[in-house]
Amino acid sequence: MSRPAELGSVKEGSYIIIDGEPCKVVSRDHFKPGKHGSAKIRLVAISLFTGAKKSYNSPAESRIDIPMIDKRSGQVTSIMDGSVQIMDLATFEVLETPKPSAEEMAELNGPLVAGAEVEYWSMMGRNRIMRVKGGS
Repeated sequence: MSRPAELGSVKEGSYIIIDGEPCKVVSRDHFKPGKHGSAKIRLVAISLFTGAKKSYNSPAESRIDIPMIDKRSGQVTSIMDGSVQIMDLATFEVLETPKPSAEEMAELNGPLVAGAEVEYWSMMGRNRIMRVKGGS
């Protein structure tokens, strides 16, 4: 799910959708209107799921999609080779999400072990562990 927004209102640190991937904006350049057109904006963003760097250029008054991010809490029930099972603390639903890479593990604010409480984001039908709240 997403909602449209004007490209001129997007700031660094915002989340946008480029090529069907939710991304975090890391750089924003604004080019003034010139002889042959309107003001342009260039965004550089990092994909939340693949880590790929993406670029987007368009007029400032154009529209861009903003992902609807559902931030939830869960408890890690098991850790497998490539995935992690999480039980949502509100609905008690068990879901499987990809295991964070070694670089992402360093940013989680704690060890990812069975029984740990985590914050995960659900967007566009996919989930990602964002941080560890506590452990057992």
